Amino acid sequence: MTGTGVGPELIRLSNVDAGYGPEPVLRSVDLHVHEDQFTGIVGPSGSGKTTLLRLLLGIVKPMSGTITAQPGLRTAYVPQLETVNWDFPITVRECVLMAGSQGSGQRRLWPWASAEEKDRANAVLARLGIEALADRQIRQLSGGQQQRMFLARALYRQPQLLLLDEPTSGVDVSTRHDVLHLLADLHADGVAIILTTHDLNGMAAHLPHLVCVNHRVIADGTPEQVIRPEVLEQTFGARMEVLEHLGMRVVVDERPEHLMRVEP
Repeated sequence: MTGTGVGPELIRLSNVDAGYGPEPVLRSVDLHVHEDQFTGIVGPSGSGKTTLLRLLLGIVKPMSGTITAQPGLRTAYVPQLETVNWDFPITVRECVLMAGSQGSGQRRLWPWASAEEKDRANAVLARLGIEALADRQIRQLSGGQQQRMFLARALYRQPQLLLLDEPTSGVDVSTRHDVLHLLADLHADGVAIILTTHDLNGMAAHLPHLVCVNHRVIADGTPEQVIRPEVLEQTFGARMEVLEHLGMRVVVDERPEHLMRVEP
């Protein structure tokens, strides 16, 4: 998989096998990530999407193959919302500031953060439209606000590469649109983005580059190249029909009542 990026290369996976036991979850993965890339990774549960993100983060080491990264590459990660302990007693600003201690050798947290660190946290919160929520406990946030907070936490690290695991899982249509627009703005500002999603119509169809994964790379390219019946059947193990609707591709399973609508 080479992707669609044409700018400088940030990270490369070459013929990588990876997993957590004797059998790999991913096999023979080739991936070149460039600084101008905006990619969605699609596939069923258990197909290796999250493992691929962890490889890019360096959390999972390859069983075979090689990974090379640009020296000093700054990455940031936004987890699935349902994996977070929202009862942890911390404010939005504190959560963002804690990101600054990761990998820096510093364990200085709020209220011992410097004035510059606090200003930078406030600026990131303002950029995402949640500065007014800075002193609110994270358990009091809505789903959309939670996602914006974790984006702020990631951006506080000033990443070159932003990785997101199912960023629209469990949120409503309006929040999904907000997240898509935010990510598009961040990408326009020069952040490379890779995200996982199972949402073919609401999310994947809106991205410029897609990769289908099911323990290996099935296909990669534009939505027009990837969202095709034969590719989706190999990826998801079920026959799906692809229709054209308002210039976009709509994925339908074999039963018409299961139409997965493309949101405007």
